Amino acid sequence: MVSLRFLLCFLFVSSAYATIVSHDGRAITIDGHRRVLLSGSIHYPRSTPEMWPDLIKKGKEGGLDAIETYVFWNAHEPTRRQYDFSGKLDLIRFLKTIQDEGLYGVLRIGPYACAEWNYGGFPVWLHNMPGMVFRTTNKSFMDEMQNFTTMIVDMVKKEKLFASQGGPIILAQIENEYGNVMGPYGESGKAYIKWCANMAQSLDVGVPWIMCQQNDAPQPMLNTCNGFYCDNFVPNNPNTPKMWTENWTGWFKQWGGKNPHRTTEDVAFSVARFFQRGGTFNNYYMYHGGTNFDRTAGGPYITTSYDYDSPLDEYGNLNQPKYGHLKQLHDVLHSMERTLTYGNISTIDFGNSASATIYKTEEGSSCFFGNGNEKSDATISFQGESYVVPAWSVTILPDCKNEAYNTAKITTQTSMMVKKPNEAEDTPSTLKWSWRPENVDNFILKGKGDSTQTQLFDQKVVTNDQSDYLWYMTTVKFKKRDLFLGKSMSLRVNSTAHALHAFVNGKHIGNQHAENGKFNYVFEKDVKFKSGRNVIALLSITVGLANYGAFFESKPAGITGPIFITGRNGDETIVKDLSAHKWSYKTGLNGFENQFFRTESMSKWSVESVPFNRSMTWYKATFKAPLGNDPVVVDLMGLGKGTAWVNGNNIGRFWPAFISSENGCDAKCNYRGAYHAEKCLTNCGEPTQRWYHVPRSFLNGEGDNTLVLFEEMGGNPSLVSFQTTRVGSVCANVYENKIIELSCDRKPISAVKFASFGNPYGNCGSFEKGTCESSNNTVDILTQECVGKEKCSIDVSTKKFGEPDCSGAARKLAVEVIC
Repeated sequence: MVSLRFLLCFLFVSSAYATIVSHDGRAITIDGHRRVLLSGSIHYPRSTPEMWPDLIKKGKEGGLDAIETYVFWNAHEPTRRQYDFSGKLDLIRFLKTIQDEGLYGVLRIGPYACAEWNYGGFPVWLHNMPGMVFRTTNKSFMDEMQNFTTMIVDMVKKEKLFASQGGPIILAQIENEYGNVMGPYGESGKAYIKWCANMAQSLDVGVPWIMCQQNDAPQPMLNTCNGFYCDNFVPNNPNTPKMWTENWTGWFKQWGGKNPHRTTEDVAFSVARFFQRGGTFNNYYMYHGGTNFDRTAGGPYITTSYDYDSPLDEYGNLNQPKYGHLKQLHDVLHSMERTLTYGNISTIDFGNSASATIYKTEEGSSCFFGNGNEKSDATISFQGESYVVPAWSVTILPDCKNEAYNTAKITTQTSMMVKKPNEAEDTPSTLKWSWRPENVDNFILKGKGDSTQTQLFDQKVVTNDQSDYLWYMTTVKFKKRDLFLGKSMSLRVNSTAHALHAFVNGKHIGNQHAENGKFNYVFEKDVKFKSGRNVIALLSITVGLANYGAFFESKPAGITGPIFITGRNGDETIVKDLSAHKWSYKTGLNGFENQFFRTESMSKWSVESVPFNRSMTWYKATFKAPLGNDPVVVDLMGLGKGTAWVNGNNIGRFWPAFISSENGCDAKCNYRGAYHAEKCLTNCGEPTQRWYHVPRSFLNGEGDNTLVLFEEMGGNPSLVSFQTTRVGSVCANVYENKIIELSCDRKPISAVKFASFGNPYGNCGSFEKGTCESSNNTVDILTQECVGKEKCSIDVSTKKFGEPDCSGAARKLAVEVIC
């Protein structure tokens, strides 16, 4: 046991109900007790206040002790010194919801977040301040960072939400993953980190501060680990516990990409391995990923969905078996809390990546048997008993005798989610549309903007990130006998716009978008210019600003040039550089400015001759809210690219026309071996995102609801439909002597589709009977026990199902029920 002189305590003495949060080299200690802490990330702006209680309750029921969230500076201070904490930005309400559920909170103030959030959470006005450089010893930056951080701390203190005041927050974070990128900042980076630590400590929050991915974190900051695996992480101070602030439960999606998945077995393996090797705090990033509403997605090219393959899916449903398998792990770890945090630790190396770790106290011992071999199972002999540990797994024995859990043996159900048509509509697949064009004549015919400069500016500088759209316009005059005229001519644009539309004299000559992660490209099209005045109008579009990397704030966006007109006549080429021309700028589009998306908008819409595949077009339709309380999605298949609103609420960018490549997906994913973001991909050759979340709180339960679409590239809205998402069927494949619970998530089980006890094979949805099967009718037994009930528990045993002769092979139950 570490002596008391090394125990670092944090106590805010003004509250009679203060919770003392301290730490030593073994664990975070709360009111004198070392704790095993399991936490999950839920970002409040990626859901709605109406969803928060259910999400947090499911976290608690899943075995979490704490909920973690970032604080997003640009969401709360979109304009300098103008703040927004309303609606889904109500941080205090979110923290109180955590408190109401009896959980702890981890507040990652940053204020740099990364999080695949637009600009990493920094406001763009910050970038546009004179002499500004982010995340270094730049006085303007440090002043603004300190102002925002102090404001957040003061707000939280006012509501007495730090544990030192009797509130739920046991940890706070300053900065984020700076150690990953600090090299290019040199000595200024080191000085900046020391300043961050001193500034945070001066705020006197009464709980420990953490710095993740910061090996040189100054004391008393606690340095922590982020990644897919952190079992080998060693804190930089013997009095800092081994903490994992981001265990990545999956990965994010980007437009044009595929769906990433991290297997349940591998997530569980990473956690068990971490605790086997002395870890005591694990936070899942994400536990609920949610949705990037409005323009909050970063990137570039982060999708509107931020599902992240989390234990709770984007809509708040249980992602089974990941949720249930981790819940079982949490229960086992909590049962061993005292042994893990106070026990003496010893390790036995069996070779071939197999090992045993024993935690021993006077009261008893707990064991982990780990097998890091990717291919072969391990047989471990321990205290006269033999244990088989599957490849790439950890077995946990709370009493060092009986296996209570193995990371590769899933004994929870798999839920198959389905989309259901909107039953509130008589013809749910067909919406009646009206439309109106986006008026671009002032720009493409007249080249008229709000400001003029004789140079090309980065889009962030002009728009202050108030819009995805920026017009760059100029005029070019040719005399009748100009050498350019009559030649083969082209317009060549060196672009860092994420997407670009080009017009010459009112005619759309083409569009282009960045692909394969290359956000600088050349747009070139043949053009016929005329004698006299020619108008060139370029519409630059951003799809989320960069959110990661050293000096990421300086990554260009928009059209920074150069721009040329090229004339060719045989071998002769004449080039005219337009980069220093007089350029006119206009931020945004007319329909956004006039709020066509508002239900009370008085703009004129037409129901006549609704056009399809027309760019720069607004569409509107009304619909009834789907019946029931299942999560609602809108299927935007058939559309190109744009933005969608429901009853004036921006549900995010859509881009179903962006299809992922045909190659790289896995029909079956092997959980064994280290995970990376390109492993276990699905959705090849399909739209990166087809369905878009519409929270129930955005809908009118009675009467009409309004869907508005801005279609930028051209698409077919006739295919758009509203649906609900729910559990369609539930499967399990469990070895005997286990208990399996089947649940249809508050809906009754309607039928047993398949059941066999013996050696069945296959996967959920495609089970087959094997060569041996019990004599009792397994389907009849399960029908009797489960059908008509919302959930049922099944003892997988020969007593219940009979004794099939499987020649000594392990017997198991495979079952699929319909919800």
